[in-house]
Amino acid sequence: RMLTRTPSVVAQVFLLLSIVLVIAIAVIQINQQQVLSPGLKYGIVLDAGSSRTTVYVYEWPAEKENNTGVVSQTFKCNVKGPGISSYESSPGALAKPLDDCLNKVKERIPVHLHKNTSVYLGATAGMRLLRLQNESAANEVLASIQNYFRAQPFEFRGAQIITGPEEGVYGWITANYLMGNFLEQNLWRTWVHPYRKETTGALDLGGASTQISFIPEDSEEHFNNTLQVKLYGYNYNVYTHSYQCYGRDEAEKRFLALLLQKSNASANVDNPCYPQNYNTALPMKYFFGSLCTQSLRPANYFPNQPVNFHGTGDPGLCQEMVSLLFNSTACRDREDCPFNGIHQPKPKGNFVAFSGFYYTINALNLSGHFSLDDFNSSMWFFCSQSWAQLQFMLPKVEERYARSYCFSANFIYFLLVHGYNFNAETWPQIHFQKEVGNSSIAWSLGYMLSLTNMIPAEGKLIQLPLKPPLFAGLLVFLTATALLCLLFLVYLCVVSHNRKNIPRVEHVFIPE
Repeated sequence: RMLTRTPSVVAQVFLLLSIVLVIAIAVIQINQQQVLSPGLKYGIVLDAGSSRTTVYVYEWPAEKENNTGVVSQTFKCNVKGPGISSYESSPGALAKPLDDCLNKVKERIPVHLHKNTSVYLGATAGMRLLRLQNESAANEVLASIQNYFRAQPFEFRGAQIITGPEEGVYGWITANYLMGNFLEQNLWRTWVHPYRKETTGALDLGGASTQISFIPEDSEEHFNNTLQVKLYGYNYNVYTHSYQCYGRDEAEKRFLALLLQKSNASANVDNPCYPQNYNTALPMKYFFGSLCTQSLRPANYFPNQPVNFHGTGDPGLCQEMVSLLFNSTACRDREDCPFNGIHQPKPKGNFVAFSGFYYTINALNLSGHFSLDDFNSSMWFFCSQSWAQLQFMLPKVEERYARSYCFSANFIYFLLVHGYNFNAETWPQIHFQKEVGNSSIAWSLGYMLSLTNMIPAEGKLIQLPLKPPLFAGLLVFLTATALLCLLFLVYLCVVSHNRKNIPRVEHVFIPE
């Protein structure tokens, strides 16, 4: 009987312990999750592009994932007026347009977090060109922004002009981050690195420059233009190149300068890319005032002299003239050198094309991904329209954009096909899109993600007491132990009960 009682007591103790431990671990896990919820941090990035400035507000949990924050965009505001490089002669005038957006930003971020919210301004190709043209004017514009932010409640971390390769890589980071190529949530709602997921290439078309960034087949070979990026504990070798003066606006200035150069009557010029019956007078400085067109400037250059451009809406001639913007002779027919003598590996995998690429494709009434034939027929149809038809097709679009979409479409065709070596087979791998979810595809999010590596986590305590796999394992183990003990006790009860019910047999000894 003593032998039967001992296993029973042990089983009861184990059962009790297992139940207590399961409850305790579950309670601690749930409470710790609430007590140590890290709250949110905020960051503000001003994308100071060549044609306009956009303010983005980002937020992320105060605890980081492998040294990189899990960042999402919560607000976006377009600053009225042109890009900051246009304020070279009146830097003080920058404050008013910035105020409108910053006042909205202040409402979006809790007041008690204002002083701990970092603000970064990154200026791109417009300011890169201004610095090359007039360094002191560029410095004055940046100084004026520094002064403006001294009076703001946020922690200003400086205004800087980012390089072309940085802009390209930050755009690549944004696209891949938003598509879940760096992180994904598993069953336990924790962030993990996706298994064998391919990254996406990024194509960005700004006003003054354009960028291509992707991981080539052999990233070791192209070390000159390859940058190493470390995110979420993983290294990536990204090929990136930025083409200055190949942004949409600067390319069109070069195009107008080229048309003027080829026309004999300098005051009246036919433009085959402008819609039929469209007329506009542009002062010479509009296109010759840029560093990108300096070499095309005529000897008799008068900045304010108007030039009359008359639209002829001729798709064939438009295409022929746009092709002259790409210098392929510098490559001498080398396969890995599409144009301008730049060495580029073959595009690999899927690409996302955003910014100017997206807006032009949208104007052609296309979206997502489609064949090169579809693109060409849409472009041909669009470029054959008269100005009256075009205004009917694009009722809400500003004149300066509407008149130029045919040029932009042809420029995109040459850039992607003759520049980057996409063809009919690889063209459908390009997805033209503006955002993923509520977040814009722009270099600014990649910039923020890289900068969160420098923002310290708020403490080690924020880790839950047990990692989800360990918590689950213990839960399964203890539950199994409790069940086994329960089954064992039931078994002992049944055995004991059966013993009680066996009838006693009297042994009768019969003497021999």
